[in-house]
Amino acid sequence: MKVNSDIAISQSGYVFNPQTGESFSLNPTAIEVIRMLQDGKRREEIVEEITSRYEVSQSAFLCDLDDFLDMLHQYDMLTNE
Repeated sequence: MKVNSDIAISQSGYVFNPQTGESFSLNPTAIEVIRMLQDGKRREEIVEEITSRYEVSQSAFLCDLDDFLDMLHQYDMLTNE
């Protein structure tokens, strides 16, 4: 799964989807996840990397990650490549 190539993401976490005209602001962890998705990292790699850097259990982060990925799918920001 990858972020659609036409999605614009600023360094500060401002996201713009030109297909829908919608925009969002992301927190720092969400920005990291988006960048990892852009780099082609798999869900398991993202979980491992984030949980090794921050004090969060894998199960708690996995739940949050799945919710975030679902939201990205709902807003047509991901492809299933």
